[in-house]
Amino acid sequence: MSDLAAQVTAVLARSVLPSVIARGGTIRVVAADGIVTLEVTGSPGAVFPLASRIEAVIRAAVPGITAVRLVTPGTSPSGSQAGVAAGLAEAARQVLDAEVNPAIAAHRGRVTVTGADQGWIRIRLDGGCQGCSLAEVTIRQGIEPLLRARLPGMTGLIDTTDHEAGTEPFFSPEKR
Repeated sequence: MSDLAAQVTAVLARSVLPSVIARGGTIRVVAADGIVTLEVTGSPGAVFPLASRIEAVIRAAVPGITAVRLVTPGTSPSGSQAGVAAGLAEAARQVLDAEVNPAIAAHRGRVTVTGADQGWIRIRLDGGCQGCSLAEVTIRQGIEPLLRARLPGMTGLIDTTDHEAGTEPFFSPEKR
């Protein structure tokens, strides 16, 4: 095991693994060479919704890591899978640009596709949507059902937004 992989494994054990196990999943380091590849098993809902948090924790703790990739067992980064993912990402971009972004622009917001892998589409909310208290509702009750209806190859949607960094959310979370 490389030094980077060992560092990432230690961070996972300390900060991430307890939450993943509690949600019914497991996670392990497959490769770490600047981009860490994590293999996830169990319920997809156990890990993929935590993707942005997992990446933030790993990148903060291990400076040599520039990105995090989540894969399921048996995944290989073959050209055909990459082509399918790129096509799915582009199709999602087109749907978002035509049907979602014009509507949320009224809230100073925008949705950007950051990637796709194995049917999972990664999005980031920007502007007034970043940090908005209704962002999760917008994603789960608006964006995700729309994309599922338009994109039959979609498995799920992952929000990679760092909501805590939002400076001008449209609906501010209540401060207590």
